[in-house]
Amino acid sequence: MDKKIFTVAILGAGARGVDAYGWQLYEQTDKFKIVAICDVNPVRLAYASNKFDVPEDNRFATEEEFFQKKRADLLLVTTQDKDHIRHCTKGFALGYNIMTEKPLTDNEEECKALLEAQKKAGTQALVCHVLRYAPAFVKSMQTIESGKIGKLIAIDALERVGYWHQAHSYVRGNWRSTEQPCGSAPMILAKCCHDLDLLQWYAKSKCKSISSVGDLVFFTKENMPEGAAKYCVDCKHKDTCPYNAESVYVKGWKNRGCPEDLWPFNVLIQPPVTEEKLRAAIKDGPYGRCVFQCDNNVVDHQLTTMTFENGVKATLTMTGFTAPGGRRYTFHGTHGELVLDEMENSITLYRYGEEKEVTEINALEDSGYGHGGGDVFLIRKLYEVLCGNAKADTSLEASVESHLMGICAEKSRLSGGELIYLHK
Repeated sequence: MDKKIFTVAILGAGARGVDAYGWQLYEQTDKFKIVAICDVNPVRLAYASNKFDVPEDNRFATEEEFFQKKRADLLLVTTQDKDHIRHCTKGFALGYNIMTEKPLTDNEEECKALLEAQKKAGTQALVCHVLRYAPAFVKSMQTIESGKIGKLIAIDALERVGYWHQAHSYVRGNWRSTEQPCGSAPMILAKCCHDLDLLQWYAKSKCKSISSVGDLVFFTKENMPEGAAKYCVDCKHKDTCPYNAESVYVKGWKNRGCPEDLWPFNVLIQPPVTEEKLRAAIKDGPYGRCVFQCDNNVVDHQLTTMTFENGVKATLTMTGFTAPGGRRYTFHGTHGELVLDEMENSITLYRYGEEKEVTEINALEDSGYGHGGGDVFLIRKLYEVLCGNAKADTSLEASVESHLMGICAEKSRLSGGELIYLHK
């Protein structure tokens, strides 16, 4: 029997739609064929369409034209946060199977409506909580399930955003504000939707109650150095400011070997990336702005505490004030402790009274790819789901539960840390 080849329509030709998923789908010619692309940015639309050999009559500049009919077996939704719910709803109405980026929405009623839309369509849906598929996080789950740390009591999760990543995405970039027309969800969902999904996955339980505190304390005009310019290239403080756009982008690009197409440099400009194009982008573009003079309103740190229905407790600290990025998860059990630390490239098992066991993350299969290999394994699972050979680990139903956690965490933060009960 011949292998099934699924046609794919990509809605949103940005970094995730093209570089993370699109390229994988395009290369697997025995499983997928990209047949249509839609993006409001004509440069991105042309770049992605040419890269994936999409014919002119299947390139769309507006969603209205794109959604006039169903154009493929699978719809890949990789648009901005506030667009996901609308695009998925339209996709289900046309009978698409959907793989969508997250967060879906910061509205509980919209989550419920989307579940109903999928149920009515009777199609498959997979949400890109890619860390559930990443080898390091899978290995940690397998260790917990093996009983080596005994009964899981608590989880301590640290999301180190990284000082430059905070500035890039959440001060200067697309996820900086909840108020712009296509603005971001609250940062607890925009950045930590992975963590919320993982925590309920590891706990193997729905969340009973949640509380959260956090603020925007540093990236504000009040903290602007005296005489700072609006753009870094004109600023007298650029040689001493760690957030200087020239250091982050131009010098950072050179330190990475001057790649033609690599995040975050390909966010500023369309590849191929060059020094001349980078310097032009930061001269008066959004990513060249002083971090103390942007229109950002999302938090730069947030602490969240959760109690799950089965008694497992968890804490999540998200902070932009770290030198490196990467997550650190500590699992506390009755017979041992397990520590997953992306920065240290290690998973360490401490069995009480025994020698520690260390596994190098990079030694795990395909762990060097995007999101620690999660992007690769997500696409592998997608194909199995479409073929009917597997269930989606990150189904829409599972994702809605972690979205509810984020929605309630933000509600708690805005009310000063009030304890919120999720399922009444």
